[in-house]
Amino acid sequence: METTERSAPDYRLIVILLSGAFVALLSNTFLNVALPSIKDDFGITTSTVQWVSTAYMLISGIVIPTTAFLMQRFSARKLFLAAMLLFLSGTLIAGFSPAFPVLLLGRMVQASGSAILMPLLMNVMITSFPPERRGTAMGLFSLVMFFAPAIGPTLSGFIVQSYSWHYLFFIMVPVLLVVLSIGWFKLPETETGYSTRIDIPSVILSTLGFGGILYGFSSAGNSGWLRADVILALLVGFTAVFFYVRKQTRMREPMLDFSVYRFPMFTLSSLLIGTMNMALFSGMILMPIYLQDIQGISPLETGLLLLPGALIMGFMSPVSGKLFDMFGPRNLAIFGLILTVSTTFFFSRLTFDTSYTFLIMLYSIRAFGMTLVMTPVMTNGMNQLTPKLTPHGSSINSMLNQVSGAIGTALLITIMQNTMNARLSGVSQPDAMMMDQAMLDGINFAFLIATLLLAIALGLSFFLKRVTTDEVLGDSMTKARPIETAEEK
Repeated sequence: METTERSAPDYRLIVILLSGAFVALLSNTFLNVALPSIKDDFGITTSTVQWVSTAYMLISGIVIPTTAFLMQRFSARKLFLAAMLLFLSGTLIAGFSPAFPVLLLGRMVQASGSAILMPLLMNVMITSFPPERRGTAMGLFSLVMFFAPAIGPTLSGFIVQSYSWHYLFFIMVPVLLVVLSIGWFKLPETETGYSTRIDIPSVILSTLGFGGILYGFSSAGNSGWLRADVILALLVGFTAVFFYVRKQTRMREPMLDFSVYRFPMFTLSSLLIGTMNMALFSGMILMPIYLQDIQGISPLETGLLLLPGALIMGFMSPVSGKLFDMFGPRNLAIFGLILTVSTTFFFSRLTFDTSYTFLIMLYSIRAFGMTLVMTPVMTNGMNQLTPKLTPHGSSINSMLNQVSGAIGTALLITIMQNTMNARLSGVSQPDAMMMDQAMLDGINFAFLIATLLLAIALGLSFFLKRVTTDEVLGDSMTKARPIETAEEK
């Protein structure tokens, strides 16, 4: 029997979880700038060094589908301490790595800890606050989710330019030790109220499914769609996900409950977040390519260009959450997407001499628009779920971020590369100027496709409807009951 009572938020737990998640998310983009240095140090190829990022994404994709089960089986304290110990262990392994395989192992251990933290944090934020205050709470969550990865390139660019890439890991260790120690002594131990068992076939299917999809799309983005391993990975991945979802819908106690998609606002939020993630990766992937390869800007200057946008996202995430509590999601999302669509369209008109100041302004306005969309839309979707389904919604949102990001990256890189190839197809020996022009055309066309994806999201935003407290406590529970009855039959 579910209860609608909710105890007062445990702010100690929330602050400690936010601190741990901030460090973990920072590592997601920390190594991007350092990949050339790592490649030179270990004497490996570009395709090999990309596994530092690919392996991290793969392990995240494998672990995240199990987090709903973990959150129902273990307390937040136990999960947080386990996740932080894993992340700390991986950081130490990677920092002291004498060879590339050891670095890869460290990143995989890091990813296993980080993958637990984000769904756990989202679940705690949703369950700790009543619906009318969740926007403000989720604003803090979004601050961590967007701000930490955004400042990663700037901070790592400075460190790599001045010191060895090993220091990227070493500087995290003292912070991790402090957060882990505080969590050990201050976090309360609470019972979850659920007793569930892990289903091994489901774990195998989710590993093959989400791991295959993430590997396939990330590999396609780096080396093309027609390689045998890419085709095989995508085929196995989508087949395994099909059987995984079918199995979960037939289980009485599924590991990942896809009945969350019976709730229309959660379904709409997933469509919006997935579409936006695919498009918004255009800025994270294409802008560094344009700045460094076309304009010849250093990695540090590239990071500094992205920094104002990161600061705006950090400042505006809590504000947009508060605005959501006051006004609901629809108008905020529409206005934010109009800004995001417009600025992304301007990015599809880049030239060789587009000014640095103009790019900073565009990127900052784009970041402002993003913060008005992501927090309100995500919070509104989660608000419609029953307490028992909240962990499943948190895990699905985290998984959606990984998969849509991988798909978006592969799609936009492929569009850029195919446009380049088309421009150079009739030229036997292109010179440097022609190569740069072809790359610029490819980047602009990829941004144009990103604009179209965001325009789709804008159209979807007009269907948003605010979830009221009565719907959360009454109507959503009524909708959940037929699902259980059908499963019992």
